[in-house]
Amino acid sequence: MAARLSGHELSDLCLGKPPLRSLSVADTVADALSALKRLDDTFLTVWTCHHSFLTKHTTAACASASCTCIAKICMVDIICFLSKPHNLSAPAPALHSPLSALVPDCSPLVRHLPPSASLVEAIDVMYEGVQNLVIPIATGKGNKNNKGTVHNDNTTYCWLSQEDVFRYLLNSIGVFSPMPANPINTLGVIDTHNLFAVGYDDPASSALDLLALSLIYQSSVAILDPNGKFVAEISPFRLNSCDDALVPALAVLSAGDFTSYIDCAGPPEDLLLLVDERLHHRNLRHHHYSSSSSSGKHCKHAGYPGRAARRSEAIVCYRWSSLVAVMIQALAHRVSYVWVVEEDGTLTGIVTFQAMLKVFRDHLKSIS
Repeated sequence: MAARLSGHELSDLCLGKPPLRSLSVADTVADALSALKRLDDTFLTVWTCHHSFLTKHTTAACASASCTCIAKICMVDIICFLSKPHNLSAPAPALHSPLSALVPDCSPLVRHLPPSASLVEAIDVMYEGVQNLVIPIATGKGNKNNKGTVHNDNTTYCWLSQEDVFRYLLNSIGVFSPMPANPINTLGVIDTHNLFAVGYDDPASSALDLLALSLIYQSSVAILDPNGKFVAEISPFRLNSCDDALVPALAVLSAGDFTSYIDCAGPPEDLLLLVDERLHHRNLRHHHYSSSSSSGKHCKHAGYPGRAARRSEAIVCYRWSSLVAVMIQALAHRVSYVWVVEEDGTLTGIVTFQAMLKVFRDHLKSIS
Protein backbone atom coordinates (compact mmCIF):
# COMPACT_ATOMS: atom_id res chain seq x y z
CA MET A 1 0.00 0.00 0.00
CA ALA A 2 2.76 2.45 0.95
CA ALA A 3 4.73 1.57 -2.17
CA ARG A 4 1.66 2.25 -4.32
CA LEU A 5 1.12 5.57 -2.54
CA SER A 6 4.67 6.73 -3.23
CA GLY A 7 4.17 5.98 -6.91
CA HIS A 8 0.98 8.00 -7.29
CA GLU A 9 1.28 10.66 -9.97
CA LEU A 10 0.65 14.37 -9.45
CA SER A 11 -2.17 14.18 -11.97
CA ASP A 12 -4.11 12.29 -9.26
CA LEU A 13 -3.76 15.29 -6.93
CA CYS A 14 -4.66 17.78 -9.66
CA LEU A 15 -8.19 16.45 -10.17
CA GLY A 16 -10.63 19.30 -9.67
CA LYS A 17 -7.92 21.93 -9.19
CA PRO A 18 -8.86 25.28 -10.75
CA PRO A 19 -6.63 26.76 -13.47
CA LEU A 20 -4.21 29.47 -12.37
CA ARG A 21 -4.80 33.14 -13.01
CA SER A 22 -1.47 34.53 -14.17
CA LEU A 23 0.13 37.94 -14.04
CA SER A 24 3.00 39.07 -16.24
CA VAL A 25 6.20 40.24 -14.64
CA ALA A 26 5.58 43.45 -16.59
CA ASP A 27 2.26 44.12 -14.79
CA THR A 28 2.40 46.68 -11.99
CA VAL A 29 2.06 46.44 -8.22
CA ALA A 30 -1.21 48.36 -8.58
CA ASP A 31 -2.48 45.70 -11.01
CA ALA A 32 -1.73 42.94 -8.53
CA LEU A 33 -3.25 44.91 -5.64
CA SER A 34 -6.46 45.50 -7.56
CA ALA A 35 -6.68 41.83 -8.57
CA LEU A 36 -6.11 40.54 -5.04
CA LYS A 37 -8.77 42.89 -3.68
CA ARG A 38 -11.49 41.69 -6.03
CA LEU A 39 -10.63 37.99 -6.27
CA ASP A 40 -10.82 35.21 -3.71
CA ASP A 41 -7.30 34.09 -4.63
CA THR A 42 -4.80 34.47 -1.79
CA PHE A 43 -1.86 34.21 -4.19
CA LEU A 44 -1.36 35.11 -7.84
CA THR A 45 1.34 33.65 -10.06
CA VAL A 46 3.93 35.79 -11.85
CA TRP A 47 5.21 34.67 -15.26
CA THR A 48 8.08 35.63 -17.54
CA CYS A 49 5.75 35.95 -20.54
CA HIS A 50 3.21 38.66 -21.30
CA HIS A 51 0.19 36.41 -20.75
CA SER A 52 -1.94 38.00 -18.04
CA PHE A 53 -5.54 37.41 -17.04
CA LEU A 54 -5.81 41.21 -16.88
CA THR A 55 -5.29 41.30 -20.67
CA LYS A 56 -7.85 39.49 -22.76
CA HIS A 57 -6.09 39.67 -26.14
CA THR A 58 -2.97 37.74 -27.17
CA THR A 59 -0.24 39.57 -29.07
CA ALA A 60 2.48 38.16 -31.31
CA ALA A 61 4.96 38.80 -28.49
CA CYS A 62 2.82 36.64 -26.19
CA ALA A 63 2.68 33.81 -28.70
CA SER A 64 6.45 33.71 -29.15
CA ALA A 65 7.42 34.16 -25.50
CA SER A 66 8.59 31.39 -23.21
CA CYS A 67 6.08 30.90 -20.40
CA THR A 68 7.62 30.15 -17.01
CA CYS A 69 6.14 30.80 -13.59
CA ILE A 70 8.85 32.48 -11.54
CA ALA A 71 7.06 33.55 -8.36
CA LYS A 72 3.85 33.91 -6.44
CA ILE A 73 2.72 37.11 -4.78
CA CYS A 74 0.19 37.88 -2.09
CA MET A 75 -1.14 40.85 -0.14
CA VAL A 76 1.65 40.55 2.43
CA ASP A 77 4.25 41.07 -0.32
CA ILE A 78 2.50 44.29 -1.30
CA ILE A 79 1.99 45.49 2.28
CA CYS A 80 5.69 44.95 3.08
CA PHE A 81 6.72 46.68 -0.17
CA LEU A 82 4.52 49.72 0.45
CA SER A 83 5.71 49.90 4.08
CA LYS A 84 9.33 50.54 3.10
CA PRO A 85 10.26 54.08 4.25
CA HIS A 86 10.75 55.51 0.75
CA ASN A 87 7.47 54.00 -0.45
CA LEU A 88 5.54 55.00 2.66
CA SER A 89 6.16 58.67 1.92
CA ALA A 90 5.45 58.31 -1.82
CA PRO A 91 3.01 55.43 -2.39
CA ALA A 92 1.86 56.45 -5.88
CA PRO A 93 5.20 55.79 -7.64
CA ALA A 94 5.57 52.56 -5.65
CA LEU A 95 2.21 51.29 -6.91
CA HIS A 96 3.31 51.88 -10.50
CA SER A 97 6.44 49.75 -10.05
CA PRO A 98 6.57 46.55 -12.13
CA LEU A 99 5.94 43.27 -10.34
CA SER A 100 9.61 42.46 -10.79
CA ALA A 101 10.14 44.77 -7.79
CA LEU A 102 8.38 42.17 -5.62
CA VAL A 103 10.17 39.16 -7.06
CA PRO A 104 13.54 38.25 -5.51
CA ASP A 105 16.45 37.52 -7.86
CA CYS A 106 16.32 33.86 -6.86
CA SER A 107 12.79 32.74 -5.98
CA PRO A 108 12.75 29.04 -5.00
CA LEU A 109 9.11 28.99 -3.89
CA VAL A 110 7.56 27.72 -7.13
CA ARG A 111 8.70 25.07 -9.60
CA HIS A 112 7.29 23.40 -12.71
CA LEU A 113 6.76 19.64 -12.67
CA PRO A 114 5.03 17.37 -15.22
CA PRO A 115 1.74 15.71 -14.25
CA SER A 116 3.47 12.33 -14.54
CA ALA A 117 5.86 13.16 -11.65
CA SER A 118 5.41 10.94 -8.60
CA LEU A 119 4.27 11.93 -5.13
CA VAL A 120 7.75 11.20 -3.79
CA GLU A 121 9.28 13.52 -6.40
CA ALA A 122 6.88 16.26 -5.29
CA ILE A 123 7.76 15.73 -1.63
CA ASP A 124 11.49 15.81 -2.46
CA VAL A 125 11.09 19.16 -4.22
CA MET A 126 8.95 20.62 -1.45
CA TYR A 127 11.43 19.49 1.18
CA GLU A 128 14.00 21.66 -0.60
CA GLY A 129 11.82 24.70 0.13
CA VAL A 130 9.46 24.81 -2.85
CA GLN A 131 5.95 25.73 -1.71
CA ASN A 132 3.95 25.33 -4.91
CA LEU A 133 4.29 23.00 -7.87
CA VAL A 134 3.06 24.34 -11.21
CA ILE A 135 1.45 21.54 -13.24
CA PRO A 136 0.06 21.73 -16.81
CA ILE A 137 -3.54 20.59 -17.06
CA ALA A 138 -5.66 19.61 -20.03
CA THR A 139 -8.12 22.26 -21.14
CA GLY A 140 -10.66 21.87 -23.90
CA LYS A 141 -10.41 24.44 -26.66
CA GLY A 142 -13.08 27.05 -26.60
CA ASN A 143 -14.03 26.32 -23.00
CA LYS A 144 -15.74 29.55 -21.98
CA ASN A 145 -15.91 28.49 -18.35
CA ASN A 146 -12.12 28.45 -18.05
CA LYS A 147 -11.23 31.38 -15.80
CA GLY A 148 -7.51 30.63 -15.86
CA THR A 149 -4.84 32.10 -18.09
CA VAL A 150 -4.16 30.22 -21.32
CA HIS A 151 -0.47 30.13 -22.18
CA ASN A 152 1.32 29.01 -25.33
CA ASP A 153 0.20 25.76 -27.00
CA ASN A 154 -3.24 26.30 -25.46
CA THR A 155 -1.85 25.24 -22.07
CA THR A 156 -3.29 26.15 -18.71
CA TYR A 157 -1.78 25.30 -15.36
CA CYS A 158 -2.85 24.52 -11.82
CA TRP A 159 -0.67 24.29 -8.79
CA LEU A 160 -0.25 22.02 -5.82
CA SER A 161 0.63 23.41 -2.41
CA GLN A 162 2.17 21.68 0.57
CA GLU A 163 -1.29 21.76 2.12
CA ASP A 164 -2.65 19.78 -0.86
CA VAL A 165 0.03 17.14 -0.36
CA PHE A 166 -0.69 16.85 3.37
CA ARG A 167 -4.42 16.48 2.79
CA TYR A 168 -3.62 13.70 0.33
CA LEU A 169 -1.32 12.01 2.85
CA LEU A 170 -3.92 12.34 5.61
CA ASN A 171 -6.33 10.22 3.57
CA SER A 172 -3.79 7.39 3.81
CA ILE A 173 -2.38 8.16 7.25
CA GLY A 174 -2.77 4.54 8.39
CA VAL A 175 -0.06 3.52 5.91
CA PHE A 176 2.50 5.35 8.04
CA SER A 177 1.46 3.80 11.38
CA PRO A 178 2.66 3.97 14.10
CA MET A 179 4.81 7.02 13.23
CA PRO A 180 1.99 9.65 13.09
CA ALA A 181 1.01 8.88 16.70
CA ASN A 182 4.52 9.63 18.02
CA PRO A 183 5.14 12.87 19.95
CA ILE A 184 6.66 15.61 17.83
CA ASN A 185 9.65 15.99 20.18
CA THR A 186 10.74 12.45 19.20
CA LEU A 187 10.60 13.10 15.45
CA GLY A 188 12.92 16.09 15.08
CA VAL A 189 10.25 18.36 13.60
CA ILE A 190 10.34 21.18 16.17
CA ASP A 191 12.31 24.15 14.81
CA THR A 192 13.90 26.13 17.65
CA HIS A 193 16.16 28.28 15.46
CA ASN A 194 13.92 29.96 12.87
CA LEU A 195 11.65 31.59 15.43
CA PHE A 196 10.56 35.06 14.33
CA ALA A 197 9.39 37.17 17.24
CA VAL A 198 9.01 40.78 18.42
CA GLY A 199 8.08 42.25 21.79
CA TYR A 200 4.54 43.34 22.57
CA ASP A 201 5.59 46.97 22.90
CA ASP A 202 7.99 46.97 19.95
CA PRO A 203 6.97 48.95 16.86
CA ALA A 204 4.87 46.84 14.52
CA SER A 205 7.15 48.01 11.72
CA SER A 206 9.99 46.07 13.36
CA ALA A 207 8.22 42.91 12.19
CA LEU A 208 8.37 43.82 8.48
CA ASP A 209 11.59 41.98 7.64
CA LEU A 210 10.43 39.03 9.73
CA LEU A 211 7.12 38.97 7.86
CA ALA A 212 9.00 38.74 4.58
CA LEU A 213 11.02 35.82 5.99
CA SER A 214 7.91 34.14 7.34
CA LEU A 215 6.53 33.98 3.79
CA ILE A 216 9.62 32.01 2.77
CA TYR A 217 9.47 29.70 5.78
CA GLN A 218 5.64 29.54 5.74
CA SER A 219 5.53 30.55 9.36
CA SER A 220 4.53 33.67 11.29
CA VAL A 221 5.82 36.38 13.64
CA ALA A 222 5.22 35.74 17.34
CA ILE A 223 4.57 38.51 19.85
CA LEU A 224 6.09 37.91 23.26
CA ASP A 225 5.69 39.57 26.64
CA PRO A 226 8.83 40.61 28.61
CA ASN A 227 9.01 37.09 30.12
CA GLY A 228 9.11 35.35 26.75
CA LYS A 229 5.51 34.20 27.01
CA PHE A 230 3.65 33.82 23.74
CA VAL A 231 0.72 36.27 23.65
CA ALA A 232 -0.22 36.77 19.99
CA GLU A 233 1.10 36.71 16.44
CA ILE A 234 1.25 38.80 13.30
CA SER A 235 0.32 36.15 10.80
CA PRO A 236 0.77 36.41 7.02
CA PHE A 237 -2.31 34.20 6.72
CA ARG A 238 -4.35 36.84 8.54
CA LEU A 239 -2.79 39.78 6.71
CA ASN A 240 -3.54 38.14 3.36
CA SER A 241 -7.24 38.64 4.08
CA CYS A 242 -6.61 42.38 4.45
CA ASP A 243 -5.37 45.06 2.06
CA ASP A 244 -3.02 48.03 1.74
CA ALA A 245 -5.12 50.11 4.16
CA LEU A 246 -3.11 48.37 6.90
CA VAL A 247 0.10 50.11 5.84
CA PRO A 248 -0.40 53.25 7.99
CA ALA A 249 -1.31 51.23 11.09
CA LEU A 250 1.71 48.99 10.58
CA ALA A 251 3.88 52.10 10.37
CA VAL A 252 2.71 53.84 13.55
CA LEU A 253 1.35 51.26 16.02
CA SER A 254 3.08 48.93 18.45
CA ALA A 255 3.05 45.22 17.66
CA GLY A 256 0.51 44.55 20.40
CA ASP A 257 -1.82 47.34 19.28
CA PHE A 258 -1.50 46.19 15.67
CA THR A 259 -2.88 42.73 16.53
CA SER A 260 -5.93 44.45 18.04
CA TYR A 261 -6.22 46.64 14.96
CA ILE A 262 -6.48 43.65 12.62
CA ASP A 263 -8.99 41.86 14.84
CA CYS A 264 -11.80 40.50 12.68
CA ALA A 265 -14.34 42.51 14.63
CA GLY A 266 -12.68 45.66 13.29
CA PRO A 267 -10.22 48.10 14.89
CA PRO A 268 -11.34 49.79 18.12
CA GLU A 269 -12.25 53.46 17.84
CA ASP A 270 -9.37 54.54 20.08
CA LEU A 271 -6.85 52.85 17.78
CA LEU A 272 -8.39 54.47 14.71
CA LEU A 273 -7.96 57.85 16.37
CA LEU A 274 -4.41 56.98 17.45
CA VAL A 275 -3.42 55.98 13.91
CA ASP A 276 -4.92 59.19 12.50
CA GLU A 277 -3.11 61.30 15.10
CA ARG A 278 0.26 59.66 14.46
CA LEU A 279 -0.14 59.89 10.70
CA HIS A 280 -0.76 63.59 11.09
CA HIS A 281 2.29 63.92 13.34
CA ARG A 282 4.44 62.21 10.71
CA ASN A 283 2.97 64.33 7.92
CA LEU A 284 1.43 61.30 6.20
CA ARG A 285 -2.17 62.49 6.54
CA HIS A 286 -2.48 63.71 2.96
CA HIS A 287 -1.42 60.44 1.35
CA HIS A 288 -4.09 58.16 -0.01
CA TYR A 289 -3.79 55.69 2.88
CA SER A 290 -5.29 58.03 5.47
CA SER A 291 -8.89 57.84 4.23
CA SER A 292 -8.85 54.04 4.05
CA SER A 293 -7.16 53.66 7.43
CA SER A 294 -9.64 55.97 9.11
CA SER A 295 -12.57 53.93 7.84
CA GLY A 296 -11.24 50.74 9.39
CA LYS A 297 -12.57 48.76 6.40
CA HIS A 298 -9.36 46.96 5.66
CA CYS A 299 -10.01 43.22 5.95
CA LYS A 300 -12.23 40.83 4.06
CA HIS A 301 -14.78 38.81 5.95
CA ALA A 302 -16.63 36.88 3.27
CA GLY A 303 -14.75 33.92 1.86
CA TYR A 304 -12.39 33.48 4.81
CA PRO A 305 -14.48 31.48 7.28
CA GLY A 306 -11.50 29.82 8.94
CA ARG A 307 -9.49 32.96 9.49
CA ALA A 308 -11.65 36.05 9.31
CA ALA A 309 -15.05 35.15 10.68
CA ARG A 310 -13.85 35.35 14.26
CA ARG A 311 -11.04 36.83 16.26
CA SER A 312 -7.74 35.42 15.03
CA GLU A 313 -6.12 33.19 17.63
CA ALA A 314 -2.72 31.62 17.18
CA ILE A 315 -2.65 27.83 16.90
CA VAL A 316 -0.41 26.17 19.50
CA CYS A 317 0.59 22.67 20.53
CA TYR A 318 2.95 21.06 23.04
CA ARG A 319 6.14 19.10 22.52
CA TRP A 320 4.32 15.90 23.55
CA SER A 321 1.53 16.44 20.99
CA SER A 322 1.35 13.71 18.35
CA LEU A 323 2.40 14.41 14.77
CA VAL A 324 -1.05 13.61 13.39
CA ALA A 325 -2.71 15.92 15.93
CA VAL A 326 -0.44 18.80 14.88
CA MET A 327 -1.01 17.98 11.23
CA ILE A 328 -4.80 18.08 11.70
CA GLN A 329 -4.57 21.34 13.65
CA ALA A 330 -2.73 23.04 10.82
CA LEU A 331 -5.03 21.68 8.11
CA ALA A 332 -8.18 22.54 10.06
CA HIS A 333 -7.10 26.17 10.42
CA ARG A 334 -5.67 26.45 6.88
CA VAL A 335 -2.19 27.39 8.12
CA SER A 336 1.17 25.77 7.43
CA TYR A 337 2.63 25.92 10.94
CA VAL A 338 1.79 25.37 14.61
CA TRP A 339 3.56 27.12 17.48
CA VAL A 340 5.06 24.94 20.24
CA VAL A 341 4.68 26.27 23.78
CA GLU A 342 5.26 25.04 27.31
CA GLU A 343 2.39 24.73 29.78
CA ASP A 344 3.19 28.19 31.16
CA GLY A 345 2.94 29.74 27.69
CA THR A 346 6.66 30.10 27.01
CA LEU A 347 7.40 29.85 23.29
CA THR A 348 9.86 27.03 22.58
CA GLY A 349 9.55 26.28 18.86
CA ILE A 350 7.45 25.94 15.74
CA VAL A 351 6.43 23.00 13.55
CA THR A 352 5.99 23.71 9.84
CA PHE A 353 4.73 21.66 6.92
CA GLN A 354 8.25 21.52 5.53
CA ALA A 355 9.60 19.95 8.73
CA MET A 356 6.78 17.39 8.79
CA LEU A 357 7.40 16.57 5.13
CA LYS A 358 10.82 15.19 6.03
CA VAL A 359 9.26 12.55 8.30
CA PHE A 360 6.87 11.33 5.60
CA ARG A 361 9.57 11.56 2.95
CA ASP A 362 11.97 9.41 4.98
CA HIS A 363 9.25 6.84 5.64
CA LEU A 364 8.29 6.56 1.97
CA LYS A 365 11.93 6.26 0.88
CA SER A 366 12.60 3.55 3.46
CA ILE A 367 10.01 1.27 1.86
CA SER A 368 10.63 2.08 -1.80
